[in-house]
Amino acid sequence: MSPPKKLVVGGGYVGHRVARRWQAAGHDVAMVTRSAARATQLAAEGIQPLVADVMDTATLRNLPHAQSVLFAVARDRQAPYTMHSLYVDGLRHLLDALLPSPPDRFLYVSSTGVYGQTDGEWIDESSPCDPKRPGGVAALQAEQTLQAHAIGSRALVLRLAGIYGPGRVPMLETLRRHEPIAADPQSVLNLIHVEDAVEVIVQADRHPASPATYLVSDGHPVRRGDYYSYLAELAGLPSPVYVQPDPHAAATERGLGHKRVSNRRMCEEIGVRLAFPSYHVGLAAILAANGTARPL
Repeated sequence: MSPPKKLVVGGGYVGHRVARRWQAAGHDVAMVTRSAARATQLAAEGIQPLVADVMDTATLRNLPHAQSVLFAVARDRQAPYTMHSLYVDGLRHLLDALLPSPPDRFLYVSSTGVYGQTDGEWIDESSPCDPKRPGGVAALQAEQTLQAHAIGSRALVLRLAGIYGPGRVPMLETLRRHEPIAADPQSVLNLIHVEDAVEVIVQADRHPASPATYLVSDGHPVRRGDYYSYLAELAGLPSPVYVQPDPHAAATERGLGHKRVSNRRMCEEIGVRLAFPSYHVGLAAILAANGTARPL
């Protein structure tokens, strides 16, 4: 008998890592991709490629049955559709396509952007959702679409904080160029290292309870000023400088958030032990690995 099949929809920074983890555990893994070239790369890795697009329902016919499905789609800014269309309509298209043979578990990667709190308070899964940014609005509407669907009873919603990791260190390039940062240094940043995010997803797939929602963060919120100063010092760069963020500019939307994300439920119920429990540990490991860390 072949191992249980895992299906990944959205094989980017997080999704591809989850696919590799599942593959290493002996599972038969398939991944949806819109690119024929990407399909060739996946096949070379031993991952079954499925050339399809969640925005084109015709391409979603005859998807294989999977024990678990991960939806971790990120918006392609070059694509001709809106964030709402991708997150909400695309998700609905996929769910409908899976209905003839629904998975045992559906894992949806959402965002802590569904919360709009700006007073620096702690939030958890019981906190009210009132997103202020378009991405958060779309993510919340997608969650609601999933919850209302027949597959919703099999779903786990994972609301991820800001993801960082190798090749993705927030504001590192801005600091290298010594450009001003459009953010309030007193506001709070919530983070999760990509490898810890992957571990949460893999462990959540084994979790018996569904439906359920979890906040995924390292549980150590940090003032943006402290984060940028530590990163600059670690990388041997000049101290950061700031400009007042424009509340209407999409490029600075993330810099306007100010809340503290609790990971207590995630740790207690999923039982994850984080490899990178704070930005200090995570950033030091990333910069040490690429040889750019300065001894502190």
